[in-house]
Amino acid sequence: MSVTLAIIGAGARGQIYARAAAADGRARIVAVADPDPARRNALADEHGLPEDARFAGWAELAAAPKRADAVVIATQDRMHAEPAVAFAELGYAILLEKPMAPTEREARRIVEAVERSGVVFAVCHVLRYTAYTRAFKELVGGGRLGTISSVQHLEPVGWWHMAHSFVRGSWRNAAGSGPMLLTKSCHDLDWLLHLVQDEPVSVASFGSLTHFRPENRPPGAGGRCVGCAVEPTCPYSAQRLYLGCLGDPDREFWPLGPVTSDATVAGVTHALETGPYGRCVYDCDNDVVDQQVVMLEFARGATVSFTMTAFTPLEHRKTRVFGTHGFAEGDGRTIRVVDFTTGAEESIDTGTTAGASLADGHGGGDVGLIRAFIDAVEAGDQAPLGAGAADALAGHLVVWAAERARERRTVEAL
Repeated sequence: MSVTLAIIGAGARGQIYARAAAADGRARIVAVADPDPARRNALADEHGLPEDARFAGWAELAAAPKRADAVVIATQDRMHAEPAVAFAELGYAILLEKPMAPTEREARRIVEAVERSGVVFAVCHVLRYTAYTRAFKELVGGGRLGTISSVQHLEPVGWWHMAHSFVRGSWRNAAGSGPMLLTKSCHDLDWLLHLVQDEPVSVASFGSLTHFRPENRPPGAGGRCVGCAVEPTCPYSAQRLYLGCLGDPDREFWPLGPVTSDATVAGVTHALETGPYGRCVYDCDNDVVDQQVVMLEFARGATVSFTMTAFTPLEHRKTRVFGTHGFAEGDGRTIRVVDFTTGAEESIDTGTTAGASLADGHGGGDVGLIRAFIDAVEAGDQAPLGAGAADALAGHLVVWAAERARERRTVEAL
């Protein structure tokens, strides 16, 4: 018997999870809710849904007789809490896109509703569910490195990804979405807690918007890339990025998909002339940081330094673990291990071939998460997910404490 899923939010993430679930072979998409008729109908048509399975919003779906075993909530960040609480109370298993919610109060409401209802629940921390993470976790947990002394972790956001999502795009402004550390890097704080397996006790953080500011606008630059005199030499040219997606189905899905559904030169050009993605990166209403460091201290004395920066290629995360008996460093695909007793070196190939971006499935994490979620729903048991609502909340609490530390220039207790 297949697991039935309703998709709430038919944007890129909703589409990706729906396709991964259908491809798994053990799940069926039976309903979709989205206020945008084009997105709603496109996803519904793809999965062969009848008219009565297409809803204008999550509230309409919640008001209908129970139609599915589980819901995938892939709405915008500030629209997570209400549907999550409502569907938990209705007895649906829930897969909730990260971040849980923009505020601690809302996130705790979700956790309370999930724990009260006893439903299967997961936040889409997809980095937990890659073959690479499993190999790294087994290496650390198996004791080969001894006791962890410290960890260095880098999130290379990518210069064009920063411009697309966090300068021109939906996550550019903290008031409209949330701080960068929450909307982009709650993945990483969750992953580090998962790896270290100890209680964080204090956090400090520094970061700012260093580059994408009006005062850094090149002389002679226009308000939009189309027609701008300096566009040919600008690293953040929207024309170069989005016209360069044409002819590549993966890149036409993302990053071009949010820009326009008309994947032609004329369609892209019109979108850049009229829409938000054609704006000069030095003339937007963005305010989220473009670089940040977070420093964590754990109960048993280990320390972690995490760096998020826009000024890189978009690549897999890079991690170094310094243990008392060994050293390991990973690049999202392979892990180099050095044994201090023998001096021997080993390279662990995790079999990861997929890239790090949304279009690449986050290195296999999207599919891994969906499989674990279907396992959990089939069994009626949280265990296949390896984490629950409280685990997801823990990483978010670190994010909010780090943001307080950054804003106040303090060290915050956890």
